[in-house]
Amino acid sequence: MSGIRLTRWVVAVPMAALALATVYPLVFTTNVAMKTRREYVLDRFSLADSLNWDNIVKAWTSVGMSRYFLNSVIVVAISVALLLLFGSMAGFALARLRFRGSSALFLGILAALFVPFQVIMVPLARIMADTGLMDTYPGLVLAYVAQFLPFTIFLLTSYYATVPPEIVDAARIDGNTVYGVYWRIMLPIGAPALLSVGVLNALFCWNDVLISLLMMPSAEHRTLMVGVTSLRGQYSDDIPTFASGVLIAAVPVLVVYLFLQRQIADGVTAGSTKG
Repeated sequence: MSGIRLTRWVVAVPMAALALATVYPLVFTTNVAMKTRREYVLDRFSLADSLNWDNIVKAWTSVGMSRYFLNSVIVVAISVALLLLFGSMAGFALARLRFRGSSALFLGILAALFVPFQVIMVPLARIMADTGLMDTYPGLVLAYVAQFLPFTIFLLTSYYATVPPEIVDAARIDGNTVYGVYWRIMLPIGAPALLSVGVLNALFCWNDVLISLLMMPSAEHRTLMVGVTSLRGQYSDDIPTFASGVLIAAVPVLVVYLFLQRQIADGVTAGSTKG
C-alpha cells in the first residue's frame, strides 16, 4: 500500500510543478496588466491594488489590438476552411480511391512535413511579391494552406483509412458517385477528425509569427501575434500595456484549450484507432 502511495507522489509532484510552471506566467501577466505604470515600477511582483482595466482598453483601442484581432480572425477562419476542404478531399482520395501514383503522392506529402518553413521562405516571398500577393489576405491564406496542408492530409488520410471499405462499396452500389460518397458518407463519418484537425490548424495559424511577419509587412495588415511582438519595442517603458496586449492574444487560445482539449488530443491521435 505504501508503495502505491509513493508511486502516486512521484507522479503527482512533477505534474503539479509542471502545472504551476504553466499557469504562473498567465497569472503574472494578468496581474501586471491590472497595474498602473507607477505600481509596476515600484514593485513588479506585488499584487495589483485593484482591477484596473484601463491598460486592456488602451491596448484594444489606442494601440490597435482590435484591428490585429480582426485580421487574425479573418485569416484563420478562411485558412482553416480551405485546409479542411482540400485536406478532406485529398484524404478521402488517398485512403479510398486507388489510382496510379497514389502511394508516391502520399509519400511526397509525408516528405513535405519534414521541410522547415525557413527553407522555403525566401522563394515563397519572391513568388508572392511577383504575383502581387504580398501584404494581402489571400497571400497569407495561401501561405498558411501551403504550410499546413500536408499535416492535414496526413491526419485525415489516416482517419479515413480506418473506415470500413464496405461502407464505401455499399454507397457506390446505391448509386452514389465518387463525389456523392465523399459528401454524403465520408464527410459525416469524418466529422470528429475534421473538428480535431480544424482546432489544431486554427491554433497553428493563430499562434504563427514567422509566416505572418514575412507576408504582412505593413502595420495595417498585421495579425494579432505580430502585433503583440511589435508592442515590445513600442511600449518597452509601459510594461502593463504590453502585458495587456499579451493577455488579449492569449485569452482566445486559452478558451480553445479549456473547451476543446479533448478534440485537440483526438486530433493528435486521429487515425490510430477506429471510430
